Amino acid sequence: MARRAHVNHIAKHMAAIDKLECGVFGHSPKEALRFALITSLIAWTVMIDGRPEAMMGANTKSLIEGSGRPWLLMTDVAHRHAVTLLRLGKIYTEAMHSQYSYLQNWVHADNDKAIRWLSRLGFVVGAVEVIRGQPMRPFSKVRLDV
Repeated sequence: MARRAHVNHIAKHMAAIDKLECGVFGHSPKEALRFALITSLIAWTVMIDGRPEAMMGANTKSLIEGSGRPWLLMTDVAHRHAVTLLRLGKIYTEAMHSQYSYLQNWVHADNDKAIRWLSRLGFVVGAVEVIRGQPMRPFSKVRLDV
């Protein structure tokens, strides 16, 4: 489970590409984590060697459409644990789909690791669109039993 106490460590050590993604949407790393945490129905922290190194969850995009906005912000330490994060990602994506039939958000076009990870989790990653001067790609996933 994600906790507010985890925010400072992750924000302070956040990977550069994740910081860039926060900035595209007008947030500092700490602001992005705090906002995501307080607006999410479900959120988790990934602990590595006893330290919070990643936080993920999903907040509501539209109640009417049953859509949620999945998010994941990590430190460089978490980026080095891609295989474990992929396994966890499958579990957490399923949990997000228990709340939302449709998941959609944006990823920076230069975030190759995240794009590969999303693709392996079954998300469709769209073409590049420029948002606030940065190349971003939409990603989405529909729950199959809908």
